[in-house]
Amino acid sequence: MASLRIGEALREAQQRLAARSDSARLDAEWLLGHVLDLTRAQLFTREQQCLSEAEWHRFEALVQRRARGEPVAYLTGEQGFWTLRLKVGPAVLVPRPETELLVERALAVLQGRAAPRIADLGTGSGAIALALAAERPDATVVATDADADALAQALANAQALGLTRVQFRHGHWYEPLRGERYDLLVSNPPYIARHDPHLAALSHEPLVALSDGADGLRCLREIVAGAAEHLEPGGHLLVEHGYDQGEAVPALLAAAGFADIRMWRDFGGQPRVTGGSMAQPRV
Repeated sequence: MASLRIGEALREAQQRLAARSDSARLDAEWLLGHVLDLTRAQLFTREQQCLSEAEWHRFEALVQRRARGEPVAYLTGEQGFWTLRLKVGPAVLVPRPETELLVERALAVLQGRAAPRIADLGTGSGAIALALAAERPDATVVATDADADALAQALANAQALGLTRVQFRHGHWYEPLRGERYDLLVSNPPYIARHDPHLAALSHEPLVALSDGADGLRCLREIVAGAAEHLEPGGHLLVEHGYDQGEAVPALLAAAGFADIRMWRDFGGQPRVTGGSMAQPRV
């Protein structure tokens, strides 16, 4: 193999990935940075540096896998979320930037509330629970997941980040929270409908974390229906949902007796997070 410079390798990879990814250049930079243990900024300043044959083969293998649709986060083994770097793998959904809106709204809800109790339902990689624990060290944070492998990944992330006070419990939604009440419930559940064409492009991620196998609202119905039993008076429920569920999810909260219901849009202008509060008892 003739010596290939960093700049040339990136351009070639970008061309090959263009048909698969809307962020082909960025994907190539993340993958080569992973191989060389360099930041994207460092790659830019070293475009004339030659790759060794071993480095080129490692990069080539990753580019081929990305061209087949594997997420960059699975190929590098990590993903940035909020202010954290999380380890991820095929057992968990890759944390999305859109989900940071859920963290943002959760922190706003908790303003002025000392030592809040928070539960994250279906935690996956632990992204939401750990971001909230990092921002609110006074909080008690409990995270549940029905998948033992996902829960192990979340626990490993917590340990790596030194956020060891977060409790991880195995079980379906509220099952591990019996008899407990919280100031805030948050969840990013599976909300893609079974026949949604977008699922085809997500084939490398765990289907159970993406789709409820039904109309996309089954898990959201369960979470909304069970929330009253686990919320303190005045407590809040915040859920992430699909771009096409901006009317259905607020309606679910209204039917369950929530007040102050609001829906927020993500940075792309799509409906993404809905929340509401449990009424305070009358005095």
